[in-house]
Amino acid sequence: MGDFARDFVARLNMNKDDATIIGLYGNLGSGKTTFVQAVAKTLGVPGSIQSPTFVIIKNYQLQTTNYKLLVHIDAYRLDNGEDLKKLGWNELVADARNLILIEWADRVSDILPENHTKLFFEFVDENTRKVEVE
Repeated sequence: MGDFARDFVARLNMNKDDATIIGLYGNLGSGKTTFVQAVAKTLGVPGSIQSPTFVIIKNYQLQTTNYKLLVHIDAYRLDNGEDLKKLGWNELVADARNLILIEWADRVSDILPENHTKLFFEFVDENTRKVEVE
């Protein structure tokens, strides 16, 4: 997953007016969190990255890119986008220096911009995951 994450980050284009949003779609165990961990490592985030299942959102300051903040959201426990709005979504999206990765993006798809990047993860076997980018 590390090579894929490095290549993905290298191809990212920063939005001019609002945050860059990456929706991560797939079943439990399909590689969403592992991908976020690899992206964070690629961007120089120190330490281990855990999925914010219970706190919903974790922010990581970035020093090595044009992005200033990596925002990791786990929407598994949310019912819809309104729940995410209550947690400061509008402010996060308004800053073009934010890179937002959302696990379980389908749970909050009602507030995601139609043109956000979508990554679809699929469990193949214990050592293999398939990822499609849309």
